[in-house]
Amino acid sequence: MKKEVLKEPIFAEKILRIIRSSPSMEEMREQLRDYHDNDIAQSLKYLNRAERNLLYSALDAEWLAEIISYIDDPVEYVDEIGIDKLSAIINEMDADDAVDLWENIDESVKVKLRPMIDDQTKAAILLINSYDDDEVGSLITTNYICIHQSLTIRQAMHELVRQAGENDNIATIYVVDGRNRFCGAIDLKDLIVARENVPLDSLISYAYPYLLDHEKISDSIEKIKDYAEDSLPVLNRDKKIIGIITAQDVVEAVDDELGEDYAMLAGLSAEEDLNETIAESIKKRLPWLIILLFLGMGVSTVVGAFEGVVAVLPVVICFQSLILDMAGNVGTQSLAVTIRVLMDENLSAKDKLHLVAKEMKVGSCNGALLGVMALVFLGVYIVLFKGYSAANAFLISGCVGLSLLAAIVISSLVGTLVPMLFHKVKIDPAVASGPLITTINDLVAVVTYYGLAWVFLIDLFHLV
Repeated sequence: MKKEVLKEPIFAEKILRIIRSSPSMEEMREQLRDYHDNDIAQSLKYLNRAERNLLYSALDAEWLAEIISYIDDPVEYVDEIGIDKLSAIINEMDADDAVDLWENIDESVKVKLRPMIDDQTKAAILLINSYDDDEVGSLITTNYICIHQSLTIRQAMHELVRQAGENDNIATIYVVDGRNRFCGAIDLKDLIVARENVPLDSLISYAYPYLLDHEKISDSIEKIKDYAEDSLPVLNRDKKIIGIITAQDVVEAVDDELGEDYAMLAGLSAEEDLNETIAESIKKRLPWLIILLFLGMGVSTVVGAFEGVVAVLPVVICFQSLILDMAGNVGTQSLAVTIRVLMDENLSAKDKLHLVAKEMKVGSCNGALLGVMALVFLGVYIVLFKGYSAANAFLISGCVGLSLLAAIVISSLVGTLVPMLFHKVKIDPAVASGPLITTINDLVAVVTYYGLAWVFLIDLFHLV
């Protein structure tokens, strides 16, 4: 029967009604089969403890394993399930889901569970935990079909049926040679329609893409997206399959990577969540803020060096924030474009030069247009509200417009070159973002603006 995937207010109400009003556990199971496991998982929060215990009793460990794998924070529910059932659930889970659940279990409970976890699940958990969180190996699942290259079509089908009882990722069948090294993959459809007398070798894609277990997730995302496969095998240094990474894993990895980059754009070392203590959040934010404090002092020192300009021509200070804000915004735009482009590891030096040239052209065009607008509108503003003559007002607005052009062009260049430099020295370019680029651009904008005001308005035109 086709499963319903309904929006929360509808599916929750129906599932709750089934659990609360079913005359028997058998009737409850039959009706719940119409709903997706994710729907049932999300409805648990609407049940009380007794109702959840009833559900745990009604469903077997295999079904509960699927449901719990959809829960982001299963701690509350894990504590409600007895040790015997919990161990059975973990043994039924995919390796990656078992690892996620294991991390949410108290050590006192783990001590009781360890003797009850089967050797295969233990080995899978240990394998995945042996990799750093930023390595591809930390995302693998051991839920896949693998056959030997030497089999016949009939033998391959028999092996597929045998393994499919334990593994449900069957769309792609992975093939190993006589030394158990990965050599290719077979599409399930091709195996099903193949004639019995056709050699298995003719179905194998020997150029099938793969990932290495110690590759960085951030470096692998583009490769995974480009191939657009349902799953990719992950190999160790001996070219043996240790697991696969699925499309769902890829989506989660991309989401995590974007979250980390977003945190870095804010000057954080990692993402924060609601469960972090105040001390942990301070520890993440404070280092960047200290660095920016000293950089800000540098900017203030430069501004102080131009006190003479402000003393002679106070009106120029009115437009300082305009120059700084525009330079910061343009620099951040260039930064975002550059980081996105640098995700392509195949980018050549020519491509990078093209990017720099493009950002300079875009900055020049935008700066010229904004400079002209500043010249006209600020000139009128200064005449009407600051009491300057038209000639002097447009000299001042012209200085602002020229400064805007220069600051935007330089900010575009800084926002492009700085992340490239970080990328070159193997530092995540997102780290060079947000606050750092903004502060650098503030310094550039201040020097440009007050420098031009000094030379252009005071020294050249003697405007006081």
